[in-house]
Amino acid sequence: MRDPQARKRARSLRRDMTKSETVLWTALKGRALDGWKFRRQHPVGPYIADFACLEAKLIVEVDGATHNSHDEIAHDRQRTDFLESQGFAIVRITNTGIYEDLDGIVRQISAALAPSGPSGHLPRKQGRTSDMISQLSTESELEGAQHSRSNNGRFPT
Repeated sequence: MRDPQARKRARSLRRDMTKSETVLWTALKGRALDGWKFRRQHPVGPYIADFACLEAKLIVEVDGATHNSHDEIAHDRQRTDFLESQGFAIVRITNTGIYEDLDGIVRQISAALAPSGPSGHLPRKQGRTSDMISQLSTESELEGAQHSRSNNGRFPT
């Protein structure tokens, strides 16, 4: 059963995201990263993950300056151990990394995701149909492709 207090706290954290979390969220939201769906401030057991991709079992944690103290390092280790025991992989990034190299951070997150995309298929590229048509080399190939597309390939040409 879900913890109502964790949900309430997560909702509050979503409202009050840090600037670095907001910047990263713009790169992750709306399935912008290879079609993967990320959630922000998502409860997982007693913890709230900064960003979670449930399909890939990946959590992205944004660490600020406070994560350098001995107490915070110990807490982060305990948290990581729990999340990994739940089957999640963890990617830790820093606030400064987001500000200085957002593209590199996004590449790091992308590398931690399965290469084939969330559905097991390669992510769809924009303009794929027009690219295929432009690659056809002769007029007869073009006519054959158009005919096949119009009858969904059910009848021989």
